[in-house]
Parts: sequence; structure tokens; C-alpha cells
Amino acid sequence: MNRIVKYAACILLLLLSTRLSAQEIQWETVAPGVWKGTIGKPESYNLLTAVGAKPALEGLKAAGDAAFPLSKEEITAKLRDGKTYLRFPLDKKEQLYGFGLNFQTVHQRGKILQLHVDHYGGKDNGRTHAPTPFYVSSNGYGVFVNSARYLNIYAGSAVLREGKNVPEAKDRNTDKSWSSRPYSDGVEILVPAEGVEFYVFAGPKPLDAVRRYNLLNGGGVLPPRWGLGFTQRVKTLFTASDVEAEAKAFADKGFPLDFIGLEPGWQSKAYPCTFEWDKSRYPDPSGFVKTMLNKGIRLNLWSNPYVSPQAGIYNSIKPFTADHTVWLGAVPDLTMPQARDILFGQLKKSQVDIGISGYKFDEVDGYDHYLWPDVTLFPSGHSAEQMRQTYGLLIQKYSADMYHERNQRTYGLVRASNGGGTALPYVIYNDYYNHEDFITALINSGFSGVLWTPEARASKTAEEWLRRMQSVVFSPMAMINAWSSGTKPWSYPEVEKQVKDMAVLRMQMMPYWYSEFAKYHFQGIPPFRAMNLEDGYQAEVKKEIKTTNLEENPYVEAVSKEVKDQYMAGEYLLVAPMFAGKQTRTVILPKGKWFDFYTGEYAGDGQVITVTPGLDKIPVYVKDGGIIPMGPALMHAPKPSEKVDLEIRYYGSKPGKYMLYDDDGETFNYEKGAYSFRTITVSKDAGGKLKTAVSAAEKGKPNTLNKVSFRAMTK
Repeated sequence: MNRIVKYAACILLLLLSTRLSAQEIQWETVAPGVWKGTIGKPESYNLLTAVGAKPALEGLKAAGDAAFPLSKEEITAKLRDGKTYLRFPLDKKEQLYGFGLNFQTVHQRGKILQLHVDHYGGKDNGRTHAPTPFYVSSNGYGVFVNSARYLNIYAGSAVLREGKNVPEAKDRNTDKSWSSRPYSDGVEILVPAEGVEFYVFAGPKPLDAVRRYNLLNGGGVLPPRWGLGFTQRVKTLFTASDVEAEAKAFADKGFPLDFIGLEPGWQSKAYPCTFEWDKSRYPDPSGFVKTMLNKGIRLNLWSNPYVSPQAGIYNSIKPFTADHTVWLGAVPDLTMPQARDILFGQLKKSQVDIGISGYKFDEVDGYDHYLWPDVTLFPSGHSAEQMRQTYGLLIQKYSADMYHERNQRTYGLVRASNGGGTALPYVIYNDYYNHEDFITALINSGFSGVLWTPEARASKTAEEWLRRMQSVVFSPMAMINAWSSGTKPWSYPEVEKQVKDMAVLRMQMMPYWYSEFAKYHFQGIPPFRAMNLEDGYQAEVKKEIKTTNLEENPYVEAVSKEVKDQYMAGEYLLVAPMFAGKQTRTVILPKGKWFDFYTGEYAGDGQVITVTPGLDKIPVYVKDGGIIPMGPALMHAPKPSEKVDLEIRYYGSKPGKYMLYDDDGETFNYEKGAYSFRTITVSKDAGGKLKTAVSAAEKGKPNTLNKVSFRAMTK
């Protein structure tokens, strides 16, 4: 009897503990189509507070209202063992995207991940440069968990015993349909904290959910015009005269160049850093910077944040650093104003104030063997884990603040970011160098609120070099990172002309790129994004299926697979990169007519095409009615008051409309209303003649347009 009583008591305690651990989620509407759920006692330090993200309320309001996209009853939360267990429902046919900057996969359903800031190690396991805890569903909603902790994600990979849609157990011995991964109807997230806040974003389309997420973070970055030009990073130990010679070579050969990146040798000591100019290589930093600016070339400086014992700021910053080092350098606690004042005060005094235009912040991501361990103590009291998850955000935020205070935009590089960092003016890069995976990362960046560059460094063949440069031109930052190789655009003579043509094309397309980044800022639309976010790509697939034999419908078969090698670039362009050794490739064209970017010729409508573009070009297609504003082939981005001619290219026959953005290109005056969107419309009359219009410039608003001409690309 005693055994029975004890057993019953244990069962009762278990049931009570389970009941007590289940928590009621507190819901709050924070903007149209955006809801915050709170459970337990969320930590005061999270991704959004670390970066100080402020919602772009006007953009969120313009995105429109929408109904809550899930069943609130099926979103559950439990607290146990000092941890929070979250569960979100999944339909059987929905796909998931996101969970950070992945390099090899776009589809994330069925994955098990630990979201952990780290250098990318070759596997999509959650350890990456931007492990953003945000996912998007093909059903048209998104979820963001606002925690600065390592999160364990089970993205439809685990089956509850008493779940709503438990699949039938099958006999592997006799049933060929048995699967080692049975259907799961939930996304489960383990947060190592006694509470958390999370956000749910409505659609109705997946792109709408992504937009709302970006706008919650303040909207996407709006780079200066020069940031969208061409950049070359020079070898580590270059001198001032070497850099001037590099710029002269670009000018002599007619290659565009807007900014040059100086690598560790500009500092007197690096790894760890002094943040002071090396007087042997740069005896007159102020004069050197001024000379380069007079040539139209800005300078970007490499650094990591670890302070050398030989640095002039070491003794003053030491009390505000961690108890562990990185390469024997002190690690500033960037959550403390004292540490920030000392570090960024040094950067401001010796670099920004003399005209340095931006930074490349290295090694704020990983590896574990050199970054601070999780046993590290920071003087602010924030844990080493929280600092690991947010250090990239902090270095971006406070360096960007230096420029904002000067009313001067910047654009740079960083190795780590996270949720909340969408508005920060940095592009992620790394030491990995797989061309195909670089394109997959560019696709996934659009789900993660970050930017990624598929940079070029060096190549085994001229063909590979050209293919990499072609990808670079259609990306957020057109960069050669030659810190080790010393490679130049013309280093492969066999393809020098083609590379130059692509670099010039980048400059001609600046009005398009700049307008698309403006839409990222004001509307939250990622300038580079997956095909899965494009209308007509999958929306009509179910209606198209007329047979269970997919071989009879190549389009349906293609879009049902993971597409990792083509993407949307802005409103109208579909880019399908070529890789070395490949003469042909397939391209999936969404529903609606598409036209060749270079010739205007019809390419297809809702079908899979096979193309052989030759070496000179990569396949790029424009939607029917597409309008691409093209500028002159300048060697540098236009100056703030410089007026430029515009050629408006129009594709297809459908009436087209485009919102062309304009401001001074360099300051934050747009935040005070000093900007304009001018409406371009093009259509064809019954005789095929173009009817065109550009809305008038608003009085008192920036106007950098000179002559405007129109060109019908499709005859």
C-alpha cells in the first residue's frame, strides 16, 4: 500500500509541476501586423536593447494591418529548470526559411540548430556569423525570438507523444514508406533563461512578414552612394605611397573605384591592436587621407576591437575589459559607456576626424579557440554568452553612431551580426571561399535582416575570376578583398575587358541599386532575396499540378526543390550566377513574362529554361513592365550636388511603374524629410509607341536628375 501511495504522490507532483510550468503568454500589439508575446521574466538585455533598435513606425503603418496568422492556442510556453520552452504550430505542407545566415541550405524545415555567433565552419548547424533567431513560413508569417542567448531550435524535427497531428507509427520491416524523420507539427525553441519575449509577424505573403521584421528593427540600411560603388582592399603591409599607386592604376586603366580598404598594417601593432597609425608606413595620416579624398577615393580601415598592452589607451580602458583576452589583447566591455568612450574616442580622434570613411571590423564572431570562452567575466555583469551573441551588433552600433553624430553616412564590413541589426551600415564577409555557397548566403541574407558580400579575392583560372566578379557586381558590396593576394581587377588579362565591362555596369546601375536600398530602408524590402519571396514563384504551384507524375511538369518539379543558385535583385531583376566550369545552367522563371536584361528579348513565362550565356555575361532577367534606371559610366559615385543624366530602360509590353529615390547621397538629412521618390511610368500605345512620364521634382527636395531619356529594350 505504501508503494502505491508513494507512486500516486509522485504522479500528482509531476502533474502539478507540469501544470505550474505551463505559462500564459501575455500578448501585445506593437504595430499593424506585429504582436509581442511575453512569457516569464524576460532578461533586460536582449538583441533589440543591445542595438537600441527603434521600430520604423511609419513604414509599419504603411505595410497595413493584418489578422494574427496563427492559432494563439497552439503557441505554447513552459518554464522549467530555469529555461523557457516555446512551441509554434506547423502545417503539414509549409516550408521554413531563415534561422540566420546559412550557406548551404535555404529550406530549414526538419533542421536541428543551435543559434550561436561563430565563424562559419562549413555546416549549416546554427553556428554562423549572423544566427538571427527569425524564421519565415511559406504560409506567410514570421517569428522572432528576442534573446541574446544560444538558442536550440527544433524546426519541425520532434514529435510530441500527445500532439495534435501525430503520424501513424509504421513497421520498418514491411512498410517501405517508413521514415526515420516522421512528420512533426511544431517548431520548438529552447531559451536558456527564465522568460523571453518573442514577436509574430503577419503576411499575408512571406515577403510581408520579412518586411515587418526589418521595419521593427528600424528598416534596412541606406548606404551612401559611394558605398554602392567599387572597392578594393589592398595588401596587409601597403604603405601610403603603395595605396596612392593603387588608386592611380585604377584611374589609368579606367576602372571605377570609390573606396580603398587598408588592412592591419596601417596600425603600429595589430593582433591585438593599438588603433594608432604606423608612422613608418603612414608618416602623415591626415595629409594622406586628404590627398586620397581629393582624388575621389575614400578610405576604410581594418581593425578588431582587442586592445594591445602597447596601445596608448590600454591602461585607461583596462578596468572596463573582460578577465580573459583575445590574442593577449584586452576585450572592451562595449555595454559600458566608459569602455565605449575610450575606444571610439580613439577612433574618432585619430581616424574619423581626419576623414576616414568607414571600418572593417574583424574577428568579432569566433572561432572558440581564440575568442573569449563562456567562463569569461565582463565588468558589466553581462554573461560571456550574451556578449558573444551581441558583440558584432555593439561594434556596429557605436561605430555607426560616430558617423551619425557627424551627419555623415558610412558603409563597412563586419564579421558578426544578429537580430536587431537590420539598420546598421555593415555588410558581412568571412574567410570561407566557396562561390556557390556565397550565393546561397546572399539568398539567405534576405531572411535574416543582414547584408552579405560574395567578395572576390583570387582565382585558379581567368574563367573563375570573371564568374566571381560577375556575382560581385550584383551584390550589396562590389569588393575585391586582396589583403593577401594583391589581386587587381586586371590580374587575369584574358578577361580584363569583361571584368571592366562588369565594373562599369555596376556604376551605370547605381540609380537602380540606390533606389532599391531606399525601399529596404523605408519599406523593409530586402534588396537581395530568395526566389521564395517572389510573387508567381510558388503561389500558383498547387493549381498547376494536374498529375502526380512531376516529370510531366518540369516547372512544378523545379520549384518544389531547394533553389540555392538564383535570386531576386531589387524589384525587377532575377540573377542566375554562373560558376567556373559550367557552360549552361537552368533558370526557373516565375509566372509572368520575363525578358533578357542585356537584349530585351523574351525569355519565358512560368517555366524552366536552359541557357548558354557565354563567358561575357551571367543570366539576368527582367519582369514584364520592368523599369531599370541607368546612369552614366562614372569612375566615382556622384557628388551630393552633381546632376546626372538618366536612361530609363523599359522591358516587355506591360505598363510599368518605378519609384526612383533621390537625396544628397551622403548625409542623414533624409531623416528630416530631405528626400524624394519620383514616379516613373512607361507604357506602349496600340502602335507600340512609348508613353513615358517622370513626376516633377518637389520644391525644396533634392533633385540630382539632369537629362532623362527612355529606351524600349523589347522591340
